[in-house]
Amino acid sequence: MKTNRKTKALIVLTGPTAVGKTKTAIELAKKLNSEIISADARQFFKEIKIATAPPTDYEKKQVTHHFAGHLSIQDHYNASMFEKQALKVVNDIFRHSDVAIVTGGSGLYIDALCFGIDDIPDAPDSVRMQVKNIYAEGGLEALRKELKLADPESYSRIDLSNPNRMMRPLEVFLSSGKKLSEWQLNKPRTRPFEIKKIILNRSRNQLFRRIELRVDEMVKNGLIEEARQFYPLRHLNALNTVGFKELFCWIEGKYTQEQAIEKIKVNTRRYAKRQLTWFKKYENARWFLPGEEKQILRFIQDHAGK
Repeated sequence: MKTNRKTKALIVLTGPTAVGKTKTAIELAKKLNSEIISADARQFFKEIKIATAPPTDYEKKQVTHHFAGHLSIQDHYNASMFEKQALKVVNDIFRHSDVAIVTGGSGLYIDALCFGIDDIPDAPDSVRMQVKNIYAEGGLEALRKELKLADPESYSRIDLSNPNRMMRPLEVFLSSGKKLSEWQLNKPRTRPFEIKKIILNRSRNQLFRRIELRVDEMVKNGLIEEARQFYPLRHLNALNTVGFKELFCWIEGKYTQEQAIEKIKVNTRRYAKRQLTWFKKYENARWFLPGEEKQILRFIQDHAGK
């Protein structure tokens, strides 16, 4: 008798920044004879060694990691490209394991792997440069003006203080003549494997304390020197991230060093809150505390392939 039972499972292990995802993912991967796919867009770039808290060389030796340090900060990359590449890696892992593990805190990239993402064409380099020039010459106000004219729907629903969020729909319109919403079909794709979502969380006080300690450790390990190194390349999208943005402002004399470090902590806490808001929308997800590897493993073994 034929059956539709899926025997392979993708385990999504996510949660806010600094909650302890990497350690838990490594323990699970070792027990399940699996490998780890990173879905943390901040950790994709090989040149960044401190600001994004990438997995260490020791952690990479324990378990095979994919998409951790696989790009240059100069590379163009997006969630659609990640979807195609990550699906191939998932299938490769399934050749020797019933389980593949994806971990990270970038909800857009997790969703691309789990549900698919609309196939929006990439803008040519000439258009991306045109949009960057609009921002370079006129700042946020110029981007807002152009976007409001080209794509009022995107203008009304995106963060108008984030230049990268505005650049993308403007690039799409200028290169295709169609608004971003016209490309977005929002039809989830069916995957030939089970998807089990596990969300790690801690009490707010614990999480915020871990964030503060992590930032202090980054500073101790050379975060300020790393920011100085990348300051001449600050226009790159890969460097438009918490940790660098605040220190770039310090280099420009807008903050003291102490103010910049405190702002990194504040903005990282805000980022963690936004992540939790995103993950709360996941249906049928199970929430665990870090350290509950035995319970998580039991959940996976009881439910994977069913």
